[in-house]
Amino acid sequence: MAKAPRFAVFSLVAAFALLRWSAPSFAGARGPKVSFQSALQQKLKVFGRQNSCTARAAVGIFYATQTGNTETVASKLAEATGLEASDYDGEDFSDLDGVIAGCPTWNTGADEYRSGTTWDDYLDTIKEYDLKGKVVAVFGCGDSQSYADNFCDGLEELHNAFQAAGAKMVGYVDETGYSYGESKSVKDGKFLGLPLDEDNEDDQTDDRIAAWVEQLKGEGMPL
Repeated sequence: MAKAPRFAVFSLVAAFALLRWSAPSFAGARGPKVSFQSALQQKLKVFGRQNSCTARAAVGIFYATQTGNTETVASKLAEATGLEASDYDGEDFSDLDGVIAGCPTWNTGADEYRSGTTWDDYLDTIKEYDLKGKVVAVFGCGDSQSYADNFCDGLEELHNAFQAAGAKMVGYVDETGYSYGESKSVKDGKFLGLPLDEDNEDDQTDDRIAAWVEQLKGEGMPL
């Protein structure tokens, strides 16, 4: 396991000592204002997040949701990978080595902006990012019965945005085992990411996620 540089460790120890000094003593001595102490605590949190990346590459799970299904899936992915899932809010992914991104398909039949979520506001922006060297996989939620002819269409749009930014796309899933009518997200017999159906096939979600996570590891996602 990689170790943090000595300087980084020294900085953390020094910051912790300063934090202890700034707290009021039992004798009633006063240090700097609480706002300074809070700011220092924030610095320590950032240090901890950055330093953790010395032991493993930084990968983020991001999602946006309409009904809550995509959030549920993102949480399960987080549990399976040991990562944290975040509601996407315009992050540029510059500090990450890998990204796992998920969306629903809400605007069924639409040619663009199909998720009906925050992703739609940033798809064009993401295309302009420089994500070369980063590994990206996408997942999506759909309804294979009520909207069989547009199953997980949003998956393709999210995939294409990251691909246009130069990311290495991984995690394609064979369409075998899925029952649906049509999907814009299928190319050459494979979905462009992991499709899930929490409305009709939620009993298969855990197994599909477990298999996908192992696939991602084998395809270069730095988990």
